Amino acid sequence: KLTSLLSKSEKTILYFYPKDNTPGCTLEAQDFTRLNENLKALNPNNWSIQGSEKSHEKFTTSCNLGIPLISDEDGKLHDEYGVMGEKNMYGKKIFGVIRSTFLLDSKGQILKEWRNVRAT
Repeated sequence: KLTSLLSKSEKTILYFYPKDNTPGCTLEAQDFTRLNENLKALNPNNWSIQGSEKSHEKFTTSCNLGIPLISDEDGKLHDEYGVMGEKNMYGKKIFGVIRSTFLLDSKGQILKEWRNVRAT
């Protein structure tokens, strides 16, 4: 599925986030939506990836997002990009999505990556 999306543009910005409709994820998605016009000058596609498709429609509508959301319910993309791991949440160690962003070329090769991204 991702490879068919990559061929539509020279570059793709792909970012992984933990959960729809949470404060940090909402802030990040709204920032990407706001920056989308500026990023278009670089000609990338912007895709955000989260596990479940069920809440995407509500998240997109309630937050007025202007970027497409991709679900990865089987976790293959999460595994491929190595974005699952142990993280610290409010002083407690948990296993989950490590907020990460990737810049890909048209063949899916990683040009640049940012891991442990802060929502702000």
